[in-house]
Amino acid sequence: MKKILLPLASVALLALAGCSSSMDKKDAMGSDPMMMPFSGPDSVNYSQQLWASLGAAKLVGDAGSNPPAYKGVHPHGAVLTTKTSIVNVDGHSGKAIVKKNFGGEGISVDAVNADPAKYLKAVTVMFKRETGYDAENQDWFWAKYKANGELHTNDKGMQLAGRVAKGKPKGCIACHTAAPGGDYIYTN
Repeated sequence: MKKILLPLASVALLALAGCSSSMDKKDAMGSDPMMMPFSGPDSVNYSQQLWASLGAAKLVGDAGSNPPAYKGVHPHGAVLTTKTSIVNVDGHSGKAIVKKNFGGEGISVDAVNADPAKYLKAVTVMFKRETGYDAENQDWFWAKYKANGELHTNDKGMQLAGRVAKGKPKGCIACHTAAPGGDYIYTN
């Protein structure tokens, strides 16, 4: 058996090349977007396209419709509205479930019906993506927006878009797996 010896400088260059190629795959936060279940650049970009599509469908924003409010449940808010529609995002048509989450001092169903903008705290969205996006979780894309369309963040600063909290004991996916019917939807 013949041993091949490489000069130390060659070994260092090979190691550096390996590090830089894996670093190229990392985002600005040093995380590998391919390994991130949510909040990576692809999920954030897709969430922005989704918000624009929801706005065009008049589901969110100033022109957004407000169905009648109803008493909410944790973690969404004291009062909620829910609207379902088919929207197109990046060439894919899918079901969008838009839940507006209301809260604040003086909150009641009547107060929200009278002035929804005053109490709107978040807009949570489930969007049915193309087959294979996340097959083990019914291909749902999750996002939690502020009233202006910016993404909310979790306590670690991760933007809430994509496969939110996949594999975790708490979060969108963990909660919705318990929905009756196996479709992750509580309001059928």
